[in-house]
Amino acid sequence: MSSVLRPAISGDDPSAVGKYRPISSHLAIAPPVSVVIPAMNEAENLPHVFKTLPGWIHEVVLVDGNSTDDTVRVARELWPDVKVVEQRGKGKGDALITGFEACTGDIIVMVDADGSADGHEIVSYVSALVSGADFAKGSRFANGGGTSDMTPVRKLGNRVLCAVVNAKFGARYTDLCYGYNAFWRHCLDEIDLDCTGFEVETLMNIRVVKAGLKVQEIPSHEYLRIHGASNLRAVRDGLRVLKVILKERSNRRALRRRPHASQLDSRQGEVS
Repeated sequence: MSSVLRPAISGDDPSAVGKYRPISSHLAIAPPVSVVIPAMNEAENLPHVFKTLPGWIHEVVLVDGNSTDDTVRVARELWPDVKVVEQRGKGKGDALITGFEACTGDIIVMVDADGSADGHEIVSYVSALVSGADFAKGSRFANGGGTSDMTPVRKLGNRVLCAVVNAKFGARYTDLCYGYNAFWRHCLDEIDLDCTGFEVETLMNIRVVKAGLKVQEIPSHEYLRIHGASNLRAVRDGLRVLKVILKERSNRRALRRRPHASQLDSRQGEVS
């Protein structure tokens, strides 16, 4: 980690005042943070998404999935310095991989474009990373999290698939299929993403465990999509997630592991 980090401490040298812009009461400065937003025909939702993004982030990377509405124009009006990248293929996984490649920040945050994620939570993710985690994983079912946008069928499916991942890979996750996550850029070299659809979050969660990365769950609230309809299909995408789990279980190819793989603290979601 190349950036120098220090907590905000009362009574610091007055000469330092103004040198750093405080991010929160407990985080004085942070490395450059890139926010990746995959979007396809989300022009109506982007105003709700962008208004919650903190002003101190380094850059916003919008991955446009060949939108036929004003998604790109609206994004540029809302965030003049936004970096717009055209998606090469199809699917959420492909969009995220395209966005990750365009990022220049040391920390990367994934945010959905439908208005379901609260950008104010980004500081919690960044705080976890600068405190020692490699991967900050959002959870709707950790203490303090919640969801307004999951049907009983989706909740059941997520719970079952999460239990399978925990059993097969030694993880201790409380949530599996959630797209609000953050991580240090170096993690991309260790998890080697290679999928195109909604199963990308599951693949990331499995491979960070296999790579021995330090994970911390962040309680997060998922809100209802504001406008439009989701492309998620519970049965279809659930089967794709299951396929990824089985494939990763049978794939014994060892990813680069660290000497001491940390586990989640199941009580508080902290790295132990």
